[in-house]
Amino acid sequence: MAFLVAATFFMENLDATIITTALPAIAQSFQVSAIDLNIGISAYLIAVAIFIPISGWMADRFGAQTIFIAAIAIFTFASILCGLSPNLECFILARILQGIGGAMMVPVGRLVVLRSAPKKDLVKVIAYITWPGLVAPVLGPPLGGFIVTHFAWEWIFYLNVPLGILGILASLKLVDNFKQDNIAAFDYLGFILLAGACASVMYGMETIGQNPAHFQSSLLLAFVGLVLFVIAIRYMQHKTAPLLSFNAMKQKTFSVSIWGGSIFRIAISTIPFLLPLMFQIAFGLSAFDAGLLVLAVFAGNLVMKPFTTQIMRRFGFKKVLLVNGIIGAITIASCALFSPDTPWSVMLLLMFINGLSRSMQFTCYNSISFADIQVSDKSHASTLFSMFFQISMGMGVALAALILRGLMYAQGHQQSTLQDFHWAFIIVALFSLFSLIDCIQLKKDAGDAVSGYRPSSSA
Repeated sequence: MAFLVAATFFMENLDATIITTALPAIAQSFQVSAIDLNIGISAYLIAVAIFIPISGWMADRFGAQTIFIAAIAIFTFASILCGLSPNLECFILARILQGIGGAMMVPVGRLVVLRSAPKKDLVKVIAYITWPGLVAPVLGPPLGGFIVTHFAWEWIFYLNVPLGILGILASLKLVDNFKQDNIAAFDYLGFILLAGACASVMYGMETIGQNPAHFQSSLLLAFVGLVLFVIAIRYMQHKTAPLLSFNAMKQKTFSVSIWGGSIFRIAISTIPFLLPLMFQIAFGLSAFDAGLLVLAVFAGNLVMKPFTTQIMRRFGFKKVLLVNGIIGAITIASCALFSPDTPWSVMLLLMFINGLSRSMQFTCYNSISFADIQVSDKSHASTLFSMFFQISMGMGVALAALILRGLMYAQGHQQSTLQDFHWAFIIVALFSLFSLIDCIQLKKDAGDAVSGYRPSSSA
């Protein structure tokens, strides 16, 4: 079941990034500029952000299996529509529909796993379902470039069809149609507030990263989204049956995964954006060669994955988060040493170590998040986690773009220089250290029931 959810998670995350290298080919097909196609990315991400908050209520009302299968079916059908789109307008509508399906797949799938997995196996199953969030953003751009180069851009979307069919068939056998009997009426005002907050933040941060001309208006829109989010929280805290309960935030292990984890995810999301851009602008490499170099990070992610469970069991959550968080910051800062004269072997090694560290930290945050969640709060906790996950992963590119633009403005550059990229990596590394403030406040035995850590077994 965990592998099934991981496959859907991979589809959802891959579709958010694989399209980037295919934009020129799609734009040529639709006879529009590549810049106009950016709305295809934004529409997908915003649809995901808007509909995540209702996924938990839908699963409780109509059954986890029903909603999970419906989400896969919508996502798969929308993928076919994307490939068949004759023009930009149809493509955007198909991407919105695809985003709606993706918004339901991930939180409902995670909820299914949380409800069925014994506590002692929670780290293992969460490790399975979290690796796509690391792999897809790194693998997406070079994979998209390969498909466009050797096949056609439509196959980027058609690849989802066999995966979707297999996912539906597997769900019919593996997923129980668990539902709640006395579920409250749908909270329309809560949905409007949360949807408005998520859409404003996501669109504001997306346009900051894409269009420098709209910097101030985009930043204002993102700020309005944050204000709406605060209003939504206050409203739902005083409502008897809210769309989304925040009771899970009372658990320190969960709140650490939300606040500290979000800072960490924002930081690591800048790397797949900054590295290829530096390799192309400052090193003069092609887009494909730049993407291939960044695959060293992907290799580190994969190599670390089999060892994450043993490391958490050996040292415990708190120690791993603190020590590995510092290692991760150092590896991000080490990218400031890269130059066209740096041997490729050195760059590949440092990026590989960065992949090892980010994989460990990513899995650790995801595993500790549900360590102490009560059964009654699992649905809301899964939705909350997915919502913050989506927003934080989407804000990485915006943060990187903001830093580069600020450095260009401060030094009077019309285009980013190698020095600008070096300072950007250092700033991101320092920013990532803020995630450790929450970790310091964890108890020494935080999440031990899940990780299996015993102080007496440590060196």
